Amino acid sequence: MRYVLLNKPYEVLTQFTDETGRQTLKDFVQIPNIYPVGRLDFDSEGLVLLTDDKQLQHRLSEPRFKVPKTYWAQVEGVPTEAALENLRRGVDLKTGYSSPAEVELLPEAPELWERSKPVRFRANIPTSWVQIRISQGMNRQVRKMTAAVGFPTLRLVRVSIADLRVEQLQPGQWRELTIAEVQALREDMAAQTVAAGTFKTPGKGAEFWPGGVPPSAKALKAVGQKSARTPVAGGGKNAAASGQRKATGKPPQGGAGTRPGAGPKSGPGRPAGKRGR
Repeated sequence: MRYVLLNKPYEVLTQFTDETGRQTLKDFVQIPNIYPVGRLDFDSEGLVLLTDDKQLQHRLSEPRFKVPKTYWAQVEGVPTEAALENLRRGVDLKTGYSSPAEVELLPEAPELWERSKPVRFRANIPTSWVQIRISQGMNRQVRKMTAAVGFPTLRLVRVSIADLRVEQLQPGQWRELTIAEVQALREDMAAQTVAAGTFKTPGKGAEFWPGGVPPSAKALKAVGQKSARTPVAGGGKNAAASGQRKATGKPPQGGAGTRPGAGPKSGPGRPAGKRGR
């Protein structure tokens, strides 16, 4: 499998084809059968991960698994502490509220490459840089967030996905992940799978770990789980009952899925002669 980290330049589509002739990922990466994990806006820059690992791609793209992404946003004006706190709590984006974010005002402009089209300069309006770490991925979320608190984004750069950072990659440059990076990414996603309770039910074969790799004890500890095999939401007796229903077409006797009134009418915790409601 291939895992590629690309620094997407400004005004490049996060796809491999475009009918109108705009630049796409194909202009920079000529590896067949790999696809971007999520999207990065046409007018944004920075990290894009591409892979042919479909399980990992699903886990990284699915909002439930809360993969953190860090952005540097150059905004118009200097955000007040009240505005920053509002971003941290979550703001109304008209289509819904953003989740709480990690936000800080950078003390100075970060060292970045020159953009192909410079940001419009206004002598009477200062600009500043804000670091924003989110895991939602709503359409144009960071731009909408900063605009909602009164400080529109002028330039937006994604500098990290999980623990993968842009570092020395220049616009248009890419590299393949190391074996250690792939392993760490798989373990992180596997731990998130446990936390979200979305592994395959018992009796249905191997669990749905990204890349087939269960999470390490360290990764599990990070999300507060005791064991990779510990049933969580969707697991345990209910999952086993679901598996039995699929296999036989009938609910198990006395277990999850039993109709009210079917099976024994009494038992521990239920007075004889009364039905559950």
